Amino acid sequence: MRIRLITLLLLALIVSSCGEYEKLLKSSDYELKKAKVFEYYDDGKYMKSIELLSQILPRYRATDDAEQLNWINAQAHFRIRDYMMAGTYYQTFAETYPLSNNAEEAHYLAALCDYYQSPRPELDQANTKKAIESFTIFMQRYPTSTRTDDCKARILELQEKLVEKSYLSARLYYDLKEYRAATVSLANSLKEYPDTRYREELMYLKLDAQYLLAVNSIPSKKVERYQTTLDEYYSFIEEFPESKFSKDVYRIFENTAKYLQIDTSVQPTDNN
Repeated sequence: MRIRLITLLLLALIVSSCGEYEKLLKSSDYELKKAKVFEYYDDGKYMKSIELLSQILPRYRATDDAEQLNWINAQAHFRIRDYMMAGTYYQTFAETYPLSNNAEEAHYLAALCDYYQSPRPELDQANTKKAIESFTIFMQRYPTSTRTDDCKARILELQEKLVEKSYLSARLYYDLKEYRAATVSLANSLKEYPDTRYREELMYLKLDAQYLLAVNSIPSKKVERYQTTLDEYYSFIEEFPESKFSKDVYRIFENTAKYLQIDTSVQPTDNN
């Protein structure tokens, strides 16, 4: 009986609260609405705060309250993880109030919103590149900021995502057995990120793709493509003489040399 009574009381409070909020939305008392914006925000009721702000911001645009209200608007959107809108509001705030005590924080949080919109590596990385640019601009604008180390760490993380994206895109053609496109894509990835942690694997895939392209070529193109395979082989073993791919690499060399009628007994290779 007591539990039922408590439940009914709670339901009554909820209904009453909803009714009060609906009345507030319809009210023309902007000062009350403004006070409630801060109250709801402090209580973590960000959606209610945002809804009220959408009503009152035009009214307070040219007043002394505008700066604080616009800041709360950006913060509330950030709290509900609407990073696209929050980033826009932070950027607008920083441009509108460049002398504000929150201007630096707004620039940083705008960049952070770009960071949170960066997708997983296999997807389009436009937002990742935008986030890197935003953090870089922030550090240039605030060279002594306490956020500098954080920005650098996030940039490195984002750059690693670009490296992985490049790797995944490069080997996609290889996995699809599109060897001509694979050689181009793998070469571009190595050129764009020469120090990538995937370098050894990418160079091996490039060699193997070139070899398989030669194998599957029409007779008139075989010699040229096998010769290119041989060049790729020498580039690979020069950089990775003790590679984990050595067995497969040497197999490619032997088959290539056989086609080109090269005496492998005089080749300085390691067939581990």
